[in-house]
Amino acid sequence: MKRTLATLLLIIVTLVSISGCNTIRGAGEDIERGGEAIQRSASS
Repeated sequence: MKRTLATLLLIIVTLVSISGCNTIRGAGEDIERGGEAIQRSASS
């Protein structure tokens, strides 16, 4: 029983970590695009 619970917990933590990485990557790309837009408007 404990082994099954530990395995399930490990799977849940892994899935949360993977989805967190994708979310952070997407936020980083959004911030980068915003910075590029600011640079374009400042140089115009």
